[in-house]
Amino acid sequence: MEFFWHDACLEHDTGEGLWELPGTPEWLDAAEPHPENAARLRTFRHALTHGPIAPHLTWSQGRFATDEELARVHAPAYLSSLYKDCHAGRQVSLETNTVVGPGSWDAIRAAAGTALAAAEAVAEGRTRMAYALVRPPGHHAQRDLPDGYCMVNNAALVAETARRAGRRVAVLDWDVHHGNGTQDVFRDVDEVLTISVHMRHGPWGANHVQTGGPEESGPGNLNVELSLGAGDTAYRRALDELAVPAIRAHGADFLVCASGFDGSAFDPNGRHNLTAAGYRDIGRKVAALDLPTVLTQEGGYLRGYSALCLHALVEGLVGVGPLLDDPLAYLPDDARPVDRDLARAASGRAARGPA
Repeated sequence: MEFFWHDACLEHDTGEGLWELPGTPEWLDAAEPHPENAARLRTFRHALTHGPIAPHLTWSQGRFATDEELARVHAPAYLSSLYKDCHAGRQVSLETNTVVGPGSWDAIRAAAGTALAAAEAVAEGRTRMAYALVRPPGHHAQRDLPDGYCMVNNAALVAETARRAGRRVAVLDWDVHHGNGTQDVFRDVDEVLTISVHMRHGPWGANHVQTGGPEESGPGNLNVELSLGAGDTAYRRALDELAVPAIRAHGADFLVCASGFDGSAFDPNGRHNLTAAGYRDIGRKVAALDLPTVLTQEGGYLRGYSALCLHALVEGLVGVGPLLDDPLAYLPDDARPVDRDLARAASGRAARGPA
C-alpha cells in the first residue's frame, strides 16, 4: 500500500487558545494547542514508519495543487479570499474554530496536491490503494465556505477529478462529524455518491447549516447518523447494512474514503466509542470492496490513540493483523440504539428514491 506525504502540511500553524477557540480568556491559566496541529500528523506518520505495519507500506512524495485544480470544487472568489487571509502576516480566524496564518497556504495546497498525487498513482495502476496522510483536513469545506478546521476539500477534489476522468465514484466518510462539505459539493452530481457515517450532532453555526440527518439523504447522498456512544458494532452494521450495499448499487468503480479517527472512544472531539479493532474492521470492509481506492486524512485528535487506530485501519486495508495490542480500550459496546438509527438512515434515503 502506498502512502503520500508532503512536509509543507506541517507548516499550517493553528496556534493555541481554549481548545479550538483562538485567544486565551483571562480565567484560563495555560492555553492549549489547537487540536488540529502538526504534532498529530507527525505522530500518525511515526506510528506507520515505526510500527509493525511498516514493511507493508511504501512512501511517496506529494505535490502542490494548482489554482485550476483547486477551482474544480471551490469558487474562485472563495479561493482568492482564502489566499489573502493566509498572507495577512498574522493568524486570521475564518470562522469560529478555523484559523489560517503565514504557513497555511502552502499547507493547504500541499494537502490537496498530495491527495491528487495519491489519486494519480491509483489511476495509473501503480497501486490499487493509496493514502494521503495530510493536513489540514478537508471534508467540511464547501464550495465557498471554510468550516470545522477545513479550507479545501481534499476528498471532494479527488472524487471530482476521478469523475472528470469518466469514473463512477463513491465517497465513504467515517469521520465522527458529518461530511457536510462533500455533501454540498456533490449534491446534484449523478456520478458521485456521498456516504457519511457520523455521530448525531446537527448544525453548529453559519458555516455548518447542514443537519447530517436522514432528511438530507437522497439518490446521491446517504447520511447514517448514529447515536452518541455508538461503537464498533454500530459502525460494522452501518457499513454492512447500508454503506456497502449503496456503493455496490451505485455501480462505483472508484472509491474515495474520508478517514477520520475522532470516532474513537478516547477522542476529545467526538462522543463515539470505536476501538482500534473497530477501525481494523472498517479497513477490512473497504478492502473487500476491491475498488481502486484513495483515502484522505481527516480528524483524530487524541493523537496517540488516533495513531493506534490508524495503524489498525491500515492492518485491515492490507489484510494483516492484528499486529498491535490495544492497551486502552475498555468501554462497553452498547449497541441498543443501532436498529433504530439504521432504520432512520435507510428510510430517509428510500423516501427520495433510488439513484
